[in-house]
Amino acid sequence: MEKRRAYALLWQWRASSRPLSSNHRSLLPNSLLTSRSSDSGSMFNFGRSFTSLSSFTEQQRQSFQQLLNILIDRRVLHQGTFLRSSNLPVRFYGSAPVERSASFSEINTKDITYFKSILRENNVIQDPDRLQPANTDWMHKYQGSSKLMLLPRTTEEVSHIMRYCNSRHLAIVPQGGNTGLVGGSVPVFDEVIVNVSQMNKIISFDKVSGILVCEAGCILENLESFLDNEGFVMPLDLGAKGSCQIGGNVSTNAGGLRLLLVQHLHENSSVGLEAVSANGTVMDMLGILRKDNTGYDLKHLFIGSEGSLGIVTKVSILTPPKLSATNLAFLACKDYLSCQKLLFKARRKLGEVLSAFEFLDSHAMDAVLNNLEGVRNPLPPAVHNFYVLIETTGSDESYDRERLDTFLFRLMESGLILDGVVAQDINQVSSFWRIREGIPEALMKFGAVYKYDLSLPLEKMYDLVDEMRARLGNPVKVVGYGHLGDSNLHLNITSPQYNDDILAQIEPFVYEWTSKHRGSISAEHGIGLMKANKLYYSKSPEVVQLMVSIKRLMDPNGILNPYKVLPHCLSANN
Repeated sequence: MEKRRAYALLWQWRASSRPLSSNHRSLLPNSLLTSRSSDSGSMFNFGRSFTSLSSFTEQQRQSFQQLLNILIDRRVLHQGTFLRSSNLPVRFYGSAPVERSASFSEINTKDITYFKSILRENNVIQDPDRLQPANTDWMHKYQGSSKLMLLPRTTEEVSHIMRYCNSRHLAIVPQGGNTGLVGGSVPVFDEVIVNVSQMNKIISFDKVSGILVCEAGCILENLESFLDNEGFVMPLDLGAKGSCQIGGNVSTNAGGLRLLLVQHLHENSSVGLEAVSANGTVMDMLGILRKDNTGYDLKHLFIGSEGSLGIVTKVSILTPPKLSATNLAFLACKDYLSCQKLLFKARRKLGEVLSAFEFLDSHAMDAVLNNLEGVRNPLPPAVHNFYVLIETTGSDESYDRERLDTFLFRLMESGLILDGVVAQDINQVSSFWRIREGIPEALMKFGAVYKYDLSLPLEKMYDLVDEMRARLGNPVKVVGYGHLGDSNLHLNITSPQYNDDILAQIEPFVYEWTSKHRGSISAEHGIGLMKANKLYYSKSPEVVQLMVSIKRLMDPNGILNPYKVLPHCLSANN
């Protein structure tokens, strides 16, 4: 206990001495180790060929190959080509092109007249300048050609829209903040855009249970601010929180930075929801109680369905109370193995207060430092091979800080970490998280970005990054970062512009590699358009067929977000 207290006091002492090298350090007894200070916070420093379907049975591999042959016969596997159907241009990257379904009608003047009769005229958008951003995804990879965007204000208006579009066989793409990364929230052709951004009211909040009920168009950051004033926190924290909306978060089963502390939407955080089906039926599953064991828990069909089964209009979310003690450490490691060991020790020693464990490699760090204004290296002057952010969240500020300090000093003594800093105030917390959250934005400055969101066994996760670097060579940049705490790798590959030859080197290799190691081709970004024809790398043919059956049952005309989520050759309207 005395040694623990001494470590804590030593950690808090902010000396101005220069960093100790490993040689200097070896000359001093442990009791005389000093820390150094900087404007970044309290710091410590010291100087130290396979088969793509091997995971499937022989029967499953044969079924998969038959489906691939169907796709090839339909000429939908050619990548990076321009395709015109009904005079509508579309370009796909990292996804197979698909032809517009002949079963869908095209918008006419009678349709416009009807929509204006149920919505305010200024909520029926036909202006090309206003449609352009709604037709384009955040990554500028996918471009639709919708001529109409509708802005409903109530569930009833959504119901009227759905009922009419279903009767007319007008395809629909649900849209919120349009921050998706797999082409799921933009039209492929001329689908009607149903944007729920005007449905942004907070309906109720119960401080006893912590359950928040709100409309689907509420921006995540606004919900965070509301709850912060009430002494609670949202169970989601995403880099896009300033523009993403809660309905889209639920529809894509969004993950985020703090799944170690709070549960996934499927697991615990989403108590209930309201959704409108393809035929306009309003399904009220907006429970406000955590326990409800009355038959099938149907809300889970909509969580992660990406708007292909219905449009989410309201949600009820379980929000945890805001805890008073939050600490954030930014650490440097020499290799990926050290990052793994650090996670293992953090889980054992920090336990229930460990709320986030993120990692990024030197390429990600370099991208942020060189491309984002105002971002500084917390551990100057060196750039290390790997960085880890460890966050703890608890209720006892002094005890939790002492616990983290003791943990970090033991790591320092063992040589598992090379350098580190603990944030001293909210500004430093924000600056550290800005590095991690700013990686996608920084990578966009390089030009084209091929993004892959994968779940992989922890010990194998970074091997894929190394293999991609060897496979692609210069001048392509391969970056690895993500949520190490839940085995989620964000593999990003950048080049000056999108190139078919580069894409051919990436795909299907990255999906084959993931399948071989029994991983998932989508950890949190969803399937969308990008991965619809890649679903078999993670799901067996039997499971995919069951998903198709559910889609056909709930959306027999296939109007809801067509060409997304499910393989094109099995879509409901083919």
